[in-house]
Amino acid sequence: MPLLRKTNTIQTDKNSGFGTNAGNYGGRFVNKNGTPNIEKTGMNLLRRISWYHTMIDMPNWKFMLILFSFYIAINFIFAVIYYAIGIEHLDGIAQSGSILTQFGQAYFFSAQTFTTVGYGHISPTGFLTSALSAAEALIGLLSFAIATGLFFGRFSKPTAFLKFSHNALISPYGEGKGLMIRLVPFKNTNFTDAAAKVTLGLSLEENGQSVNKFYKLDLELDRINALSLSWTLVHPITESSPLYNFTEEDFKTIHGEILVFITTFDDMFSNTVAARTSYTFSEIIYGAKFRTMYNRSKDGSKTILYLDKLNQFDTTNFA
Repeated sequence: MPLLRKTNTIQTDKNSGFGTNAGNYGGRFVNKNGTPNIEKTGMNLLRRISWYHTMIDMPNWKFMLILFSFYIAINFIFAVIYYAIGIEHLDGIAQSGSILTQFGQAYFFSAQTFTTVGYGHISPTGFLTSALSAAEALIGLLSFAIATGLFFGRFSKPTAFLKFSHNALISPYGEGKGLMIRLVPFKNTNFTDAAAKVTLGLSLEENGQSVNKFYKLDLELDRINALSLSWTLVHPITESSPLYNFTEEDFKTIHGEILVFITTFDDMFSNTVAARTSYTFSEIIYGAKFRTMYNRSKDGSKTILYLDKLNQFDTTNFA
């Protein structure tokens, strides 16, 4: 195809970090949330999974669910052990109550011991019960120390609170066309010194073999001093662009992906943060233009940024 021969004459990016053999690659290179589309195997789960990174990165609802589930489960286990040793070794529990009532009181004694609250209306007697309650108190202290560290890690983790548009657009730009991707800071953070890099990945036929080729896409503006409003990354599709000869049909039939990498300085964390995403060719809208997502307030004293307009666009025709 003339399109692919033209693309092959443009200098490729050899520092992409992705393999060149397309036959060994499956799906997209980078997921929409910025994580690599990679599944690791060949090593047991405990060695290839960092529980700390997993707990730090998981959604809030899942993190809280695990903490509550652990708390309920470990107290249940200790309550079973207390009950197995004998309720008579827990002073303050009525011996005449039902099995369910006795077990329930053993459970709540376990919770009081685990949290080191110790209300005192139930107390252990005998060596086994006393040793078990002492061990549970120690495990409780260590568990809460770990949970506190995880909470601190989650709250203090430098995070790029940036949202990318769902779709990339091929829009009118100057006398021709441009690839456009929009992003916006969505929390009350202050970003400075923002830099962007956009890479095109293509799976092409070369010497009868399917290979991955990567091309750096030059941007109209790849660095800004302050990222306060929305930022539209624009790659002008000129004769020097690897996308120059692409038609609307090509974006539907060729397997390609746009990789986006953003770094910026967050003065709240006093640290550089990064965000990533990607757009497969099926996620690129040909002949569309983003709607403006900010304007002046009614009294003219502020600029209003409408976060809900991040993904809004209008279809357009090329001249």
